[in-house]
Amino acid sequence: MAFSEIEIQRYKKILDAFLKRRRPPAHLRDQVDVGFRLKGQSLEIFEVRPSWRTPGPMIEQPVAKTTYVKTRKVWKVYWQRADMKWHGYGPAPEVKKLEEFISLVEKDEYHCFWG
Repeated sequence: MAFSEIEIQRYKKILDAFLKRRRPPAHLRDQVDVGFRLKGQSLEIFEVRPSWRTPGPMIEQPVAKTTYVKTRKVWKVYWQRADMKWHGYGPAPEVKKLEEFISLVEKDEYHCFWG
């Protein structure tokens, strides 16, 4: 089941604050930017960059993902390894609040999200 409209608005407010802190200056955003998408019960954060193979198209590079498990009221945390698959984030596989997930991604203590 997808998030309610109230939940979506609350999450977007949290994510907009994160983007305000994390996005590069406006004059660099055609070279690198950060975005997010909410889909179903999941949220994905990604970088947007020009393709290095073919000039012109922009590509999305996944950074982090979290999925809300409503029955347990937890957010499962994932990072993408070199095999291009999402793996549970070992240091903190679950958090209680979306803000905790954002904090993990920003701090990136183990360099799993931003490299």
